[in-house]
Amino acid sequence: MTDPSAFQAPKGVPDYLPPESAGFVAVRDGLLATARRAGYGDVELPIFEDTALFARGVGESTDVVSKEMYTFADRGDRSVTLRPEGTAGVIRAVIQHRLDRGALPVKLCYSGPFFRYERPQAGRYRQLQQVGVEAIGVDDPALDAEVIAIADTGFRSLGLDGFRLELTSLGDDTCRPQYRQLLQEFLFELDLDEETRRRAEINPLRVLDDKRPHVREMTADAPVMLDHLSESARQHFETVQTHLQALGVPYVVNPRMVRGLDYYTKTTFEFVHDGLGAQSGIGGGGRYDGLMRRLGGQDVSGIGFGLGVDRTLLALQAEGRQVGRARAVDVFGVPLGERAKLRLAVLAAELRGAGVSVDLAYGDRGLKGALRAADRSGAVLALVAGDRDIDAGTVGVKDLGTGAQVDVQLDAVVADVLTRLG
Repeated sequence: MTDPSAFQAPKGVPDYLPPESAGFVAVRDGLLATARRAGYGDVELPIFEDTALFARGVGESTDVVSKEMYTFADRGDRSVTLRPEGTAGVIRAVIQHRLDRGALPVKLCYSGPFFRYERPQAGRYRQLQQVGVEAIGVDDPALDAEVIAIADTGFRSLGLDGFRLELTSLGDDTCRPQYRQLLQEFLFELDLDEETRRRAEINPLRVLDDKRPHVREMTADAPVMLDHLSESARQHFETVQTHLQALGVPYVVNPRMVRGLDYYTKTTFEFVHDGLGAQSGIGGGGRYDGLMRRLGGQDVSGIGFGLGVDRTLLALQAEGRQVGRARAVDVFGVPLGERAKLRLAVLAAELRGAGVSVDLAYGDRGLKGALRAADRSGAVLALVAGDRDIDAGTVGVKDLGTGAQVDVQLDAVVADVLTRLG
């Protein structure tokens, strides 16, 4: 028989267990809350999709598609992939369910695990947890600013303040082709290795995202998109900045920013926290004009972001901040006998129905052991009863803070507890 202790979580896949999991939940829910307050509705998506969705939507030249996807054939010999990001799946769902034929923009938010096969390191996992929003169907720079402000507010609501927002524009269809040609002409004059040259042929912007020092040195003087924007793209970017300033969202313009996904156009942004070292990004996103058309839908625009729950939690820890508290129960039942166990189980169910969190001492513990468990639970009150108490029609209600205990009639216990808890 296999030793159960030999089984461990897959490499690069973290476990979140109580009490530490309270921080994870607080970050995830806090980031989602700001989106919901701005009118974004929750969407739940499949964990895996048709591989072609990501190849076409994310971009075959990206590391995500070419190196990092978990792809396999199912029993019907169909190629499916564990989702590496959220936007392509959201767009697929919007097209499939014809949400783009109704009121626009379609505003959606989501959270959950995403999967990328890469070398695990602090906060960079093979199963990563993200919160995302997408606003689809309207090309309005004010909407860009709203999406960015939602992320900024989400981080600040958790107490995080040591981050910065980096902002740029990647242009539109009227200026990107000319810039692409200009950048390729520059890159093809460099002494690039074969793989990097091939990347320059497919999507030259990807070369500017290369983290290798010698490549960054060679491309230091490469032309940047911000210097070659069309008039409409330039006005869009300036309006986004005007709205961010009015909303009080601080930012810095980073002309060399390149996001890791091919679908970004116009407004593009990243939130960075230097307390995380080399892997400093905690979230980012941008506008993706043309993506819905490429995936078979209407030619409408969209903008969104993905924020890393794992990385935000690490950023909070780097600042010495704690979020979330392990949930404590309100009431802990201490039964001393079988009849008492049955009656306290019923009382626990009644109290839970009234919105009170209740736990019980199981395993027929003695009084001292059960009361120690009650103290560890964080409960405010304990219900203490033996079989004789039940026969007499009473239950002891003990204040675990003061130690004071009073006997309460069985039919009055729920009301008494609710009064004591306020």
